[in-house]
Amino acid sequence: MATKLAGKKMLIAGEWEEREDKIEVYNPENNELIDTVPAAKAADIEKAIALAKQGAKVASDLSIRDRMNVLNKAASFIEKNIDKFATTIALEGSKTINEARSETARAAETLRLSAEEARRLNGESINFDQMPGQEDRMGYYFRFPVGVVAAITPFNDPLNLVAHKLGPAIAAGNAVILKPAAQTPLSALKLAEALMNAGLPKKILTVITGRGRDIGDTLVESKDVQMISFTGGLETGEQIAKKAGLKKLSMELGSNSPVIIRKDADLNLAADAAASGAFSAAGQNCLSVQRIFIEEDVYEVFKEAFLKKVKKLKVGHKLSESTDMGPLINEKEAIRVENWIREAVSMGGTVLRGGTRKGAYLEPTVLEHVPEKATIVKEEVFGPAVMLFKVKSLDEAIERANNVNYGLQAGIFTANINSALKAAKKLHVGGVMVNDSSDFRIDAMPFGGVKGSGLGREGVAFAIREMSEERIVGFKLTE
Repeated sequence: MATKLAGKKMLIAGEWEEREDKIEVYNPENNELIDTVPAAKAADIEKAIALAKQGAKVASDLSIRDRMNVLNKAASFIEKNIDKFATTIALEGSKTINEARSETARAAETLRLSAEEARRLNGESINFDQMPGQEDRMGYYFRFPVGVVAAITPFNDPLNLVAHKLGPAIAAGNAVILKPAAQTPLSALKLAEALMNAGLPKKILTVITGRGRDIGDTLVESKDVQMISFTGGLETGEQIAKKAGLKKLSMELGSNSPVIIRKDADLNLAADAAASGAFSAAGQNCLSVQRIFIEEDVYEVFKEAFLKKVKKLKVGHKLSESTDMGPLINEKEAIRVENWIREAVSMGGTVLRGGTRKGAYLEPTVLEHVPEKATIVKEEVFGPAVMLFKVKSLDEAIERANNVNYGLQAGIFTANINSALKAAKKLHVGGVMVNDSSDFRIDAMPFGGVKGSGLGREGVAFAIREMSEERIVGFKLTE
């Protein structure tokens, strides 16, 4: 029997609305229909933008204390309903119930961080008298909201990535229009419910469900939208940048994350962290470990330890407490990753473990001897596949790690502080994790990448900066 979830209406400027045309939401585990949501059209986006312009005025006038109260109350709502939120995440997406509980807790934390950072929307005084002849002047700057923020989120973290858009936007005093992924809209709608129950004034928030081809261009091209915050693929990000016109852009566009294993590393720690980093959320994580560079002196020892860790991973039913990895978001994506693996093998690569697909499920897959020109080496796999590479030195590892058009995060395992510092300086990425995998993030840290991995930084305090502007105020003193 299908499990029915709340989420049949979308939120337009604080009002729950239905539409005749529907998007069906399926459980990727068994292709079971679990709910439907409205399929918005361009006219719905136009309506939402017009109301958001009014909402921006309401939001900017909302006191810092009122913003904090709303965000903290919404966080409490999530915490009181953690099982409902986690079940929604697990059913509509790829995460296991344990991964979904972790995401739910993080979403509540993200909203609380947003509340705390709202109180730190500070400016500072400027010494105008530093310039000769300006001794009779003084000034300061403060931060003001950008206005209407368009937020577009992917399927892989359907609650916490939404919280990373909505929390900072509200904290900064903006109106926000969210378009969640069509595959996973239910978690976003539940977060909207939490915010509305917390007393967020109407017109500030829209969560509009629809297909990108129907509503995407209208949203990103509108001159009444002052900023776009997008998390997703590089190709889509480039299309948005071309269409957006003169407005602020913040983009997190994925990665092809490297991890370096030095010969002095704690190999058991490294194997455990790398396995978790490669296969959590079925590898559908922008920080997922994809390329592991191991110094040749410890290559075989690390490989054996890593394969033992991977062998213990249990693939199965997402709601089972004992499951470590669920399916990909749909069979189409599983077939894509399977084809990349087959291409790698045809080019000389070897499958050490996994590689077998059944429906949307793909076994945790480990490869070696894959040539650099293979698609799975150059592009973001976004699936449960990882490659091992033997290197002679740290310099070689860094050079090969940098040899892709991505640079989000990287990891290095070493007992040598000089190696850690060298990697931190030379790796072309937005973050370097020492004695941890690339798949590490806390919600307070700056988060973003270089090259094809995006523009700007998320992480609550840094997203608030992106979603606000400085305004200088100068005084000429007169008698």
